[in-house]
Amino acid sequence: MITFVSEHGTPDVRIGDAERQAALEALGAHMSGGRLNADEYGERAVRVTAAKTRAELTQLFTDLPQPHPGLDQPQDTASQTITSGRARRRARRRTSTQPPIIGGLVPLSAILAVVLFFSVDELNWTIFLLPAVVAVIVGMLSSRANQ
Repeated sequence: MITFVSEHGTPDVRIGDAERQAALEALGAHMSGGRLNADEYGERAVRVTAAKTRAELTQLFTDLPQPHPGLDQPQDTASQTITSGRARRRARRRTSTQPPIIGGLVPLSAILAVVLFFSVDELNWTIFLLPAVVAVIVGMLSSRANQ
């Protein structure tokens, strides 16, 4: 197993996209504050996207005041992903308690509006408001069911 070691002799942790994004946002704040010009920002942004460890990112901020990217605590993005996945599944279960026919009412009303428009002489273009009315009613019913 390969372990990266920083300049201070401590094991260095690999970074992910979230840490790189935080570093880019911090660099953007420094550029907008006038501490970095466009060329310096570009050079450092390239180094951020190529960085693999925390030490590589922290080197880019040694001559800059705060804000620095939050690299002190390791970010456990895997557990955040699992948690957000669980939350999405719970939300899906809550919304899927409706009978399947409720979700199909809006498309059915659109088909009905087209059929009525071409088959009944007395109806005009306002019949095409039927799907919108059905969508509002279905939305109100589903929001009440989720409360």
